[in-house]
Parts: sequence; structure tokens; C-alpha cells
Amino acid sequence: MDFLRTEKDMFDRRILLTTVAGLFGLSAFRWLRATPAQAGEIAAEKFEIEKTDAEWRAQLTPQQYEILRKEGTERPGTSPLLKEHRKGVFACAGCDLPVFASETKFESGTGWPSFYQPIEGNVGKTEDRTFGMVRTEVHCRRCGGHLGHVFDDGPKPTGLRYCIDGFGLVFHPASASAT
Repeated sequence: MDFLRTEKDMFDRRILLTTVAGLFGLSAFRWLRATPAQAGEIAAEKFEIEKTDAEWRAQLTPQQYEILRKEGTERPGTSPLLKEHRKGVFACAGCDLPVFASETKFESGTGWPSFYQPIEGNVGKTEDRTFGMVRTEVHCRRCGGHLGHVFDDGPKPTGLRYCIDGFGLVFHPASASAT
């Protein structure tokens, strides 16, 4: 009988330790996950286009709102822009600022539209410490909309991979006379 009690006590201790470790891990995760203002001071930054939350919700689809305004992400492989190969520009879905030229798009195999270079001066970058890692977030310089992240594993000539949420973009094909 004492053997069973000891085994039960050990089981209870394991549950207690696992619970405490889980709560500690959750606390550490929440501590490491910075708020947008801590991540790069985006919330404090002023942009040319500023709207209320209600105005953004009225203008954007729910998916665009989640990505651009709440720094969400789409499931890999779900953006129609992943397979967009025509000449043109990819613009911010929040304010229509051209952010990437089609000539800089490449197939990264990640499931998100990827570019090796933005249109100069049209994106901003901030440090993103979400999910316990340090990444560089990319946002629209005009409205502050979250576009995705940039990594240093891209092709030449820049060696960068701008991994962009396709639902945060709109595509404008080049005019027939431009092709």
C-alpha cells in the first residue's frame, strides 16, 4: 500500500511540476512577445495616412485588417498573389502605395509572395520580438500597415527575402503599352 501511495505522490508531483513549468513557459513567452510599440515603436510613429480602428475595419476585408492592422499572417499558400507573374506593381492594400515591383518577385518555396527588394523609400522596418525570436518586420511607410518580414536568405543581388503576406497587397498590372 505504501508503494502505491509513493507512486501516486510521484505522479502528483510530476503533474505539479509540469503545470508550474507550463505556466512559467507561458509567462516567459508573453514577456518575450513585445507589444507593437515595444517591437519597433510603430504605434508611436506618425504616418501620412492615419485612420481610426473603425475606419480601417470599414475599408479592409477582415483578413486584410488582421494582417495590416493587427500584424497577423495568412496561411502559407493561400494568397492568389503567390502565383502572380505578370508585369506590374504590388501595392499596400491599406493605402495603395506601390511597395514591390514585379521584377523583384521570386519563388521562395515558403508559401508567401517573396521579393528581393522593395521599391526604394516605400517600406519601413522595425524589430519584431514576437514568438521568442528577433525578426525584422516590414511595414508600409505611408499608412504603417504590416506587410511581413525580411530575412537574409534571399537571392542575388540583395541576398534578402521579403516574405510578404499577399492579402496585405493588391496587384496592379502594367498597362499594355508598358509591356
